[in-house]
Amino acid sequence: MELRQLRYFVRVVELGSMGRAASDLGVVTSALSQQISRLEGELCTRLLQRTSAGVLPTDAGLAFLQQAQLTLRHADDAVRAAQQARLAGHVSVGLAPSTTGVLCVPFLEAMRTRYPDVRLRLVESLSGNLGSMLNARQLDVAVLFETASARRWSVIPLLDERLFVVGQASLPGMPQGRRVRLGQLVDVPLILPSHSHGLRAIVDSAFARTKCEPRIVLEIDGLAALMDAVRAGLGATVQPGAAMVRVPHEQVAMVEIADKSAYRRNLLASLSDDELSPAALAARVVLADVARTLVRAGRWPGATLHEN
Repeated sequence: MELRQLRYFVRVVELGSMGRAASDLGVVTSALSQQISRLEGELCTRLLQRTSAGVLPTDAGLAFLQQAQLTLRHADDAVRAAQQARLAGHVSVGLAPSTTGVLCVPFLEAMRTRYPDVRLRLVESLSGNLGSMLNARQLDVAVLFETASARRWSVIPLLDERLFVVGQASLPGMPQGRRVRLGQLVDVPLILPSHSHGLRAIVDSAFARTKCEPRIVLEIDGLAALMDAVRAGLGATVQPGAAMVRVPHEQVAMVEIADKSAYRRNLLASLSDDELSPAALAARVVLADVARTLVRAGRWPGATLHEN
């Protein structure tokens, strides 16, 4: 199997036509068709099917397409790295909105310092969405809070975050001390994400263990809008400390929840090592180093490094 054959196959699928692909690649159609046939013969399966509208990938072709694109990207990155005599390439990294406030800029600065020729694409989205993007190979590395949908990922427990109740000090029922038990929050009006959000599952589970029902007055999916509502005094919320880094301390009060179950585990997830480019492997190491440095320096509120 040759890289040339992979490039030919990918271009045919992208353009949906042997003729257009041959013209784009600067080869004659018969030569292109011959290379595709050789590729199919080596794989012992049909990758393309001809229709009246052009050429479409078979189910095997669709599965092969993702891996072919990944292989070509790694090959291109390797060429650039060799030409520049230092690490280069493209890396896609995913972070949740409640994590970017503390981790995003230090990570970007560290990558720029260590690997200035690596081009980063940063995606901010919910943990579940990031997991789906990893499965689709649209991301190389991500910090997640659950891995139920994992397929051949490399997963490293990174750190645990304590949860806090956050709200206006004058909000009725808002605790005034440094720590509070969940059972003491039953009269506090809470604004939480909906059930599709990973944090909501953690909060619901923690309340269930205390056999208490939270008083939920609003559901808002979106950290910025949720915190606007909290600052307006419409209710309190439950969040990890990292989510509050961008919020001025004088605007809200933060009280740590003392219950042992009130924590969120951060997992460093990536494609398997054999699928990651050298640039992506380096980014994963930098991301873990930066997170650990922030925790040790006390710059990640409520976080402790995972024991292992």
